[in-house]
Amino acid sequence: MNGLLAAGGLGSIILIYVVVLGGMWFLLMRPQKKEQKRVQAMLASMEVGDTALTTSGFYGVIIDISETDVIVEFGNNKNCRIPMQKAAIAQIEKPDAN
Repeated sequence: MNGLLAAGGLGSIILIYVVVLGGMWFLLMRPQKKEQKRVQAMLASMEVGDTALTTSGFYGVIIDISETDVIVEFGNNKNCRIPMQKAAIAQIEKPDAN
């Protein structure tokens, strides 16, 4: 055991663990943080009149925005207005500028 410690074996094992854990962080945590930033930017750019895709798969038009909630209008009859949390919005599509 003393020979292993004297030869630097323990130091190289620790270095391998550091490299493996750093690689795991880079491969797992970094993409997740980038996705969170993308979602936050999307929610910050949300405006009345944008088309929203909800996490449940419904498309609707945003008609009102508050601090944590939005009111989304579904369907063609304009009678189905549902308040929901901003976290329930999966994607935003801006109206065409024709």
